[in-house]
Amino acid sequence: MPERPEHPAALLALSGVRKSFGAVQALVDGRLELRAGEVHALVGENGAGKSTLVKVLAGVHAPDEGVVALDGEPVFFGGPADARAAGIAVIYQEPTLFPDLSVAENIFMGRQPLRSLRRIDSAAMRERTSELFARLGVRLDPDRPARGLSIADQQLVEIAKAISFDARVLVMDEPTAALSGVEVERLFAVVRSLREAGAAVLFISHRFDEVFALCQRVTVMRDGRWVSTDPTEDLTVGLVVRRMVGREVSQLFPKQETTAGDAVLRVRDLTRVGVFEKVSFDVRAGEIVALAGLVGAGRSEVVRAVFGVDRYDSGEVAVAGERLPRGRPSAAMAAGVALVPEDRRQQGLVMELSIERNATLTRRWSLSRLGLLGPRAEREDAHTWTGRLRVKAGHLADPVSTLSGGNQQKVVLAKWLSTTRRC
Repeated sequence: MPERPEHPAALLALSGVRKSFGAVQALVDGRLELRAGEVHALVGENGAGKSTLVKVLAGVHAPDEGVVALDGEPVFFGGPADARAAGIAVIYQEPTLFPDLSVAENIFMGRQPLRSLRRIDSAAMRERTSELFARLGVRLDPDRPARGLSIADQQLVEIAKAISFDARVLVMDEPTAALSGVEVERLFAVVRSLREAGAAVLFISHRFDEVFALCQRVTVMRDGRWVSTDPTEDLTVGLVVRRMVGREVSQLFPKQETTAGDAVLRVRDLTRVGVFEKVSFDVRAGEIVALAGLVGAGRSEVVRAVFGVDRYDSGEVAVAGERLPRGRPSAAMAAGVALVPEDRRQQGLVMELSIERNATLTRRWSLSRLGLLGPRAEREDAHTWTGRLRVKAGHLADPVSTLSGGNQQKVVLAKWLSTTRRC
C-alpha cells in the first residue's frame, strides 16, 4: 500500500468567506482546510463564527464573499441537498428530528428504501438502522418515536443519520455535549474508523481534552475571523485559549475564595418512583454545588422536580426555610429559583419570538403598567442584560432563532439574571 503524502491536498477548503445577517458580521474572514484521513478541530468562543461557518459548509447559508472548494474546484451549494450530494454530512449542535416519526424514519427521511410499486420497505429501513446503531455501539429501538428521546439519544440518532450518507466530509458541531463518557469513547472509535477510511472530519468542541485526544490539527477563530491553524502537537491548552480570547489568561476558571452562608435551597429525600430516590442536598449562599452523574442518571429530572416542572412522589424542597409546593414553577420563581434547562430550544426559549421578548419573559408583569407592557420598557430592560452578557445580535427585535447557539444561551441566562433570584 502506498504511503500517504505528509501534507495531502485539501479535500474541502474555505478561503476569505464573509457572511452578514443585517448589521451583524457573523463571518469576516472564514478560512478552513480539511484533509482526507484527518480529524480537524475548530475552536473559538461563543459568537466566534463557528456555527455560521458550518452552515456555509452545509449549504444552509451562501457566503457573501469568498470561495468554497471541493477537491480543489470552486463549488456553490444552493442548499443542504447540494452539500449532501457532494458528500458533506453535518451533525448540528441542536438535534433536528421530527418528533412524531420513528427513529428509523428520521434517519432515512427522504431516501427510504422502497419495495415494488414504490412502497416503503419498513423492514429494510429498520435493519439498516440497527446496523448503524451497532456500528456506533449503542442500543436504540428503530421503531421508537423520536418524541421523548433524551438529548443524548437525539444526538446519537443525528450521528447515525450522518454516517448513513457514507460522507467524505463529516462535520460534528459539539456532538459530545450531552453524551456520557462511555458514549463519547464509542463516538471517538467511530470517528477514528472514519478517519482511517479516508474521511475528513471537522470536530467542533469546547472540551480541550477531546480536541487534543482526537484531532490532528486545530483551527482557532475569534470574532468571525480566522486566527491560526496548527498541528495539535505544536499547541498547548493555554496557547489555544490565548488565541481564542485575544489576551493572556492566567487561569482558565479561577476559583475564588468565599465563605458560604446559610442554606438557601434545601432538598430532602426527594423521590420519584422509577426515576430517582431519596435525593438530598443543600445549596448555601455564596457557593456552587455540582449535581453530577452519567446521562440517564436522573440529574435533569431532579432539577425539574425541584423547580416544579415535574411532580415528585415524596420528599421536600425548601427555599430560605419555606417549603415549596409540588409541581408549581410559579411558586419556585416567586421564591427566587431560576432554571436554565438542558434543551434551550424546546424548554428555554420561544424560538419564534424576538430576542428582547425572550430576554424579558420572566419580568413581563414587573415591567408593565396597569397591565400593559410598553415596547420601550421591554426594549430597555432587554438591552441592559443582553449588553451585560455581550449578546451578538443585529437588532433585539429579530427572532431569537437567528442567533448562534452560544448567544441563544446568553439570552436564556439574561432572562433569569434580570430577576430577583436566590438560586
